[in-house]
Order: sequence, then structure tokens, then C-alpha cells
Amino acid sequence: MASDVRNTPKAGTSGFKPFSSSDAVVCRGVGKTWAEGTARAHEALRDIDLDVAPGEFVVLLGPSGCGKSTLLYLVAGLEQQTGGQVVSFGDPVEKPSPDRSLIFQETSLFPWLTVWQNVSFGLSIRGATEKERRAVAAETLARVGLSAAMDKRPDELSGGMRQRVAVARALAMRPKVLLMDEPFAALDVQTRAKMQDFLLDVWRDSGASVLFVTHHIDEAVALADRVVVFTSRPGRIKSIVPIDLPRPRDPFSPEAEHYRRLLTEELKAEVDRAFAEQEALSAA
Repeated sequence: MASDVRNTPKAGTSGFKPFSSSDAVVCRGVGKTWAEGTARAHEALRDIDLDVAPGEFVVLLGPSGCGKSTLLYLVAGLEQQTGGQVVSFGDPVEKPSPDRSLIFQETSLFPWLTVWQNVSFGLSIRGATEKERRAVAAETLARVGLSAAMDKRPDELSGGMRQRVAVARALAMRPKVLLMDEPFAALDVQTRAKMQDFLLDVWRDSGASVLFVTHHIDEAVALADRVVVFTSRPGRIKSIVPIDLPRPRDPFSPEAEHYRRLLTEELKAEVDRAFAEQEALSAA
């Protein structure tokens, strides 16, 4: 099955390809240079064109340092692109919004707060009452199977449970877009598989679009509607591979193995280039 290369030329009177205002995320010609204009400047992303439909699960896959996480920060509004345009549901992304929640690899839970207080922290900033916050936290924790952990502290939970709390905290804001930066990277293989199944269940219930960063090809095949393969730095979109498999997916099926081989082949040259660049930098 051939991959769908999407970094096509821009067109139109605005200089960018047209897009639908109903798209959850739209990137047109997006670039990011860190420390631009200084001696430390380095280009992280170049000419990213990407559309994410409402309710779609899109995985970003590529070698280390190719700008995958940077793209999440741009979509979240935590950083500004140095070129191009980022739009969410028709509105330019210029700052953070509760419609777009970012979940980091580290859970970043407040150890001095209970689980329900962590989950409802964003609502407290909005001025919600304690009664309202506790009700939303109870509903959200029930969705992630952690009702019994309401009044526990984060250090009383396992790594997988803390990640479920982090997801619950994001869901409590009722986002339209979930941005996930390698959220399961620190988990063991068995817990990671359980968390992938859990995430798919939560995603289906929420109706949110997901942009999910990973280095793991198995994880990409397990989760994605489409996999966006990045080049080595500066990150560009090399190809977009639709994963045309029904859910739940059998990771040992011949079809899953086909996609693993395809993505491995797509990534091989980019990983080699990234390693060569890192070796050159360390030798300089």
C-alpha cells in the first residue's frame, strides 16, 4: 500500500492551500526556527502542511530531534511559528486555549493536591466553585476508571494511573483537540499496551481529535487513523500513511505487520541521517 505524500505546493490567493473551517487543526507552510536571528539559531520545522479532521487520531512519527514535539507546542499555542499559518476550527492559533489540551510525557501532577483537585485545576483558574469542580472531576475520573482514587495523592498511584489522571485533567476542560507528547514512553511494555487500549476508549467517547507523538512504530500502528512520517531535522512531512485496519486491532496480524514494515522502511533513511548529524555535531 503506497503512502500518501502530502507536502504539496501551496496555492491560492492567500499563498496557502484552501482548507475547511471545520477542520480541527490546519497547518499551512508552518516553519519554526528556535533562537531565530542569533548565533544559536536552528531550524526545527520547515513547510509543514497538515489537516486533521474532527475526531481523527493522527500520530506523528519520526527520528529524535525532527520537530514533532515542536509542532505540538505550536498547535497548543505555547510557541509561535516563524513561518506559515496554524488554524484550529477556523481561528488562527495565537495563544493557548482550553479547546486544545497538551499532555506531556511527564504527568506534571501537583503532589500536594489530591487526584480530584489535580483533575479540576484548570476549572479552578476559570473560577468554578469547589462543588462544580468536584462534580466534573468525579464524572471525568469515572470515564478513566479511577473513581476510587478521587481523594488519593499522586504518589499513591502507579505510573499508569498517574497518566490516566493526566488524561482526565485534560478531558475535564472538554477540549476539541488532545495533543499528546509521548505520554506512555516511561511505562513498561504491558502497561503501555493497556494504556493504548484505554486511550482509544476515551478518545471514542470524547469525540476529540488527537495529535499523538511517538517514536514507536508498534504504537503508531496500534493507535492511528493516519501516521505522519517526518524527515530528519529540519522536520518536514515525508509521507502520510493511512492505517486501514478495523479496531480493536490484532498487533500480530499480517496486516499490522505490513504497516510496521512499511513505516520501518519510510523511517530508515531519516533515522540514519539524524544519527549522522548527531555524530557530526558531537565531533565538532
